[in-house]
Amino acid sequence: MSEPPLAPPTGPPPPPPAERPRRSRPGWWGWAALLCLGAVLLTAAGLDRRAAPAGDRTVGEVTRVGVRQGEAIAGYLRAAEAELVTLPPGAAYALVSFDAYLPPGRLPALLAGVEVARVIVRVPLPDRQTEVVRLAAYRLPQDVVSGMATLADRKDREAADQRVRAANAVDAELRRVYDTGAQVAAREAAAYRVGCGCVYAALVRGGPDVLRALAARPGVRGVDPAPEVRRLERTVLTPPLPEQHDVARPPADTALVPTGPPVGDSSEAAPAVISSSPPFPVGGAVPKPAVTS
Repeated sequence: MSEPPLAPPTGPPPPPPAERPRRSRPGWWGWAALLCLGAVLLTAAGLDRRAAPAGDRTVGEVTRVGVRQGEAIAGYLRAAEAELVTLPPGAAYALVSFDAYLPPGRLPALLAGVEVARVIVRVPLPDRQTEVVRLAAYRLPQDVVSGMATLADRKDREAADQRVRAANAVDAELRRVYDTGAQVAAREAAAYRVGCGCVYAALVRGGPDVLRALAARPGVRGVDPAPEVRRLERTVLTPPLPEQHDVARPPADTALVPTGPPVGDSSEAAPAVISSSPPFPVGGAVPKPAVTS
């Protein structure tokens, strides 16, 4: 028996099915903006990696080796000797101070057996504060002689500059200071040009036994171990001056004592020219000697 036909539906027809919302696609302006944003982010990430290298904790730190101003020199030397006795195995840096100002030719025999990184020089003029300079010295005495020749040229330029300042100075006291500066710089230039007896300390590297043997050599005043030194460009060296035996202090300079009425800040001398030295590459290539005060 067949089923009866279905009756036609009554009422309003059902609404058509809702269409799926379409995902909007960016136009070419949108793609360009996204590409620019990506390039900026990648560049910033690269700069951030270069600006903050990982693993180097010595950046920004300064290591000081030597005697402090106002410290008793005898106490400093005793402390250095005691530290040298208990120095653990392994190569370490050490600041070697001499009991006299030495010419470059004396250094090879005195520092034989150790790796030399720097020497400290100063022209010992009576009653004058001459500039203390660090010279890179990997080959003795050649690098020291070369560094002194560079110093002599710089001191000649400083003397000429001081003479010009003196000629242009209106104040008599200021003119006297510039004249004195020119005279001192000229005497420093003349001394360095002939390889003067001006070296009074050195920064070396060696094992404990080698450093102890070095401390016993005639002419060596003291050996101050500095195993904490890692970056020479971030290390300040302050060895005692050979002529000082009680307390570390700047040398007296009679030229700094005013001879007339006070003139205030205008009596200050012109600042010295300072250049930097490269870091010491342990086991690496030998760079050209450099000068740094």
